[in-house]
Amino acid sequence: MVEIKVERGTPTAEELAAVVALVQARAAAAGSAADDGPAPLDSWADPARNVPPPVPAPGPGAWRASAWPA
Repeated sequence: MVEIKVERGTPTAEELAAVVALVQARAAAAGSAADDGPAPLDSWADPARNVPPPVPAPGPGAWRASAWPA
């Protein structure tokens, strides 16, 4: 159970009820979002972008393909 403490002022019962309803709604939304799992990465944040392309396989012309950009 979470305790809500009023630091200043004298809120009315309606104001306190509105704050409690808001906190409960935010907690329920955060709980349901956590159950969905992690958000998918967009292509800019994908760590696979930092992996260099594979080295050409040995064979005829492989030395030329290793020096020239694709």
